[in-house]
Amino acid sequence: MNLNQTWRWFGPNDTTTLQDVKQTGATGIVTALHHLQIGEIWTKQEILARKKQIEDTGLCWSVAESIPVHEDIKRQSDDYIKWIDHYKRSIRNLGECGIPVLCYNFMPVLDWTRTDINYPMPDGSTALRFDEVAFAAFDLFILNREGADQEFSQELVKKAESYLQTLNNDDKSLLTQTILAGLPGSEDGYTLEEFREILKSYNGISAADLKDHLKFFLREIVPEAEKANLRLAIHPDDPPFSLFGLPRVVSTENDLTDIIKAADSISNGWTLCTGSFGANPFNDLIGMVKRLAQRINFIHLRNIKIESGRTFHEADHLNGDVDMAGVMEELLKEMKHRLKNGRPDFQVPMRPDHGHNMLSDLHTNRYPGYSCIGRMRGLAELRGLETGIKKRMS
Repeated sequence: MNLNQTWRWFGPNDTTTLQDVKQTGATGIVTALHHLQIGEIWTKQEILARKKQIEDTGLCWSVAESIPVHEDIKRQSDDYIKWIDHYKRSIRNLGECGIPVLCYNFMPVLDWTRTDINYPMPDGSTALRFDEVAFAAFDLFILNREGADQEFSQELVKKAESYLQTLNNDDKSLLTQTILAGLPGSEDGYTLEEFREILKSYNGISAADLKDHLKFFLREIVPEAEKANLRLAIHPDDPPFSLFGLPRVVSTENDLTDIIKAADSISNGWTLCTGSFGANPFNDLIGMVKRLAQRINFIHLRNIKIESGRTFHEADHLNGDVDMAGVMEELLKEMKHRLKNGRPDFQVPMRPDHGHNMLSDLHTNRYPGYSCIGRMRGLAELRGLETGIKKRMS
């Protein structure tokens, strides 16, 4: 029995079709109702329409990723109780429609953040990259965020100044667009002025405050998830450190332990994203899987290479700083343990996360990180790794 091999699909506008997905070998789909506004209730009618579209192609909807969490909920401001109620109703509807897992995140303002979405690799493909010097240059001199100069070392400030001198106006616009992009699957983003304003709305909110807000949210939604027979899987911060002075509360094993304790239920779990957690070299990925495996409800497998400091790029799935073989072995042990103990969720959904832009995809408009061929290569490599480890373990 294998992990449930899935594929992220961005809906009818995705240039990778469901028929394409079938050819990758994936059997499950990870998707969301991207056309709905943040905070809008996912009705059963909308969910069932998307589910039918997927099942008509011979695939199944394995994971909803994601129902975005409204900023009011994260700040506990304005209409946050209303938005939590909407979230509960969406959870209830997902469960009644037979969707088993919901992935979500609690990152303030931005989803995953990169400074380059076309970083050239030696083989001619391109990758996603986070460059701390480029990021500092944007924060300090393009965004001109108040207080930013106190959050970077003097050495990094000097490097950022030098880097800025190498950029023309088009380069600055591209860097801004890359950093302020909207959620994956969305065409929306922020203007510089909009971004400055929403950052101000988090003034005075500490990491402790944000974690308290997350715990409150969990105590509200986990009972609904239990009743709906739905497993929640919180996604880690990406990257797993503070950006723009905003707090981050899903970056370490201690964060996950706090989250699990906040609402002790099998419905309250986490997404093992090896790339997100792996970007912090102090995270013991294999140890985290061993100690918190029972609450892994979803898996994103990708690899990263830390270049220096906080600068990293996304590597081939089996070649990077993440010990992918070690992680896979622990996951297979957990699957075997669940099967032995009669857990119905022993086949945890796994998807190849991101992938290099390569071959004909270099000339096709794809969501950053979500090239078809790069992910298919990743899935094939991960499938082979899983098969080899299982054979050795038997």
